Parts: sequence; structure tokens; C-alpha cells
Amino acid sequence: MNHTYKHIELTGTSETGIEDAVQSALGKASESLHSMRWFEVTDTRGHIEHGRVTHWQVTLKVGFTLD
Repeated sequence: MNHTYKHIELTGTSETGIEDAVQSALGKASESLHSMRWFEVTDTRGHIEHGRVTHWQVTLKVGFTLD
């Protein structure tokens, strides 16, 4: 079966870690997007306070099939 994909860019955040930031972005997107099939992490950033990482920000490219 052939598929046609559309892709969008999302940014998820977390105080816990990178994986949680990815899950946050995908979880929120799944409320309005259907048929998500893949993701690619395109950027990872962090916020530092007093020499410690306090916040993660992960940008994803997400692909989903068109109806």
C-alpha cells in the first residue's frame, strides 16, 4: 500500500527530560491530529539556572498519513 504523508513541526517542553518533552508534544498533537506515523527530533535545547538544567525543549518533525 502506498501512503502520502504530510509533516509538521512541533515543539514540546518538559522539566523532566527529553523523552518527556517528545511525549508532551505528541500527546497534545494527538488531540487534533490523526494517523501520526513517525517523528524526527530536529533540535534539542535546554534552559540553565544556577549551573543546572531546569527545562528541556525538543523540536520534532511529525509525519502523518492523509485521509
